[in-house]
Amino acid sequence: MKVVILAGGFGTRFSEETKSLPKPMIPIGEKPILWHIMKTYSEYGYNEFIICLGYKGYAIKEWFANYFLHNSDVTIDLHNNQMEVHNSVAEPWKVTLVETGLNTMTGGRIKRIQKYTGNEPFMLTYGDGVGDINIKELVDFHKTRKQYLTVTAYKPKGKFGSLEIDETGNVTSFTEKPAGDGMWINAGYFVCEPEVFDFIAENDDTVTFEKLPLESIAKTGQMNSFKHEGFWQPMDTLRDNIELNDWWAKGNAPWKIW
Repeated sequence: MKVVILAGGFGTRFSEETKSLPKPMIPIGEKPILWHIMKTYSEYGYNEFIICLGYKGYAIKEWFANYFLHNSDVTIDLHNNQMEVHNSVAEPWKVTLVETGLNTMTGGRIKRIQKYTGNEPFMLTYGDGVGDINIKELVDFHKTRKQYLTVTAYKPKGKFGSLEIDETGNVTSFTEKPAGDGMWINAGYFVCEPEVFDFIAENDDTVTFEKLPLESIAKTGQMNSFKHEGFWQPMDTLRDNIELNDWWAKGNAPWKIW
C-alpha cells in the first residue's frame, strides 16, 4: 500500500520559517518533519511514498535528490567531477514527487495523484503532524470495517492552563493543559479505498478535501474512525516546532517508534 503525503501548502501560520522553506521541510533535530512522518510508516513496512508538492516544492525535490549529500560523509573531486559517499545513510524508500500546483487545495492535490495510486487502497496524511500511531492496527481496523475511508481521530488537550476562581477572586484549583472540549478531531493518517477519488471533482483545484468530499463520504455512511489515544501533534506554529525540537533534543520524543 502506498502512502500519500500532502506537502504543498503555504504554511501561512508559520511564516517565521516558511518564507524560505515549505513547512514539511522545517527540521525537528537535523531532519525535516517530513522525514519523521515517513519513518513512522517505514517502521511498519510501508516504504513507497507519493508526495504532493506545491509551495517551494523544489526544496523537497532537492533534498531527496541529494539525500546522500545531506546525510552522509562525502568526498567531492572537483577536477574529475566525481563524488564518493562514505558511510552512506539510506532508507528503503521509493519516493514519487508530484507537482500538484501552487494554489491547489487538498482535494485537488489528491485527485492529481490518482494515476500514481492505481486502483488500489492507499494511505494519506498531512506533511506537518507527527504521532505514535500504530499503522498496522490502523490498516487492520480499516480492512475489517470495509468502508471507503478511515480517519484517525484524536482528542487534543487544551492549550492553556485552566483556573477555577471563587467569588472573591481566589484561585481554588489550577490544571495545566486540561482536556479540551471533548471533541474528536481529524488527525490525518487516513486509509482510503480508490472509491474516494469518485468524491473529488475532476479538474477542479479549488476542492478542499476536508469539506465536500469528506462530508459526502460521511453522509453515505462510508467513513469510520480509528480512535488514537496516544501522542499526536501538528506543527502549526513556531511554538509547536520549539516544543517538538525540545522533546527530540532530550531523547524522549513520543512519536519516535523506530
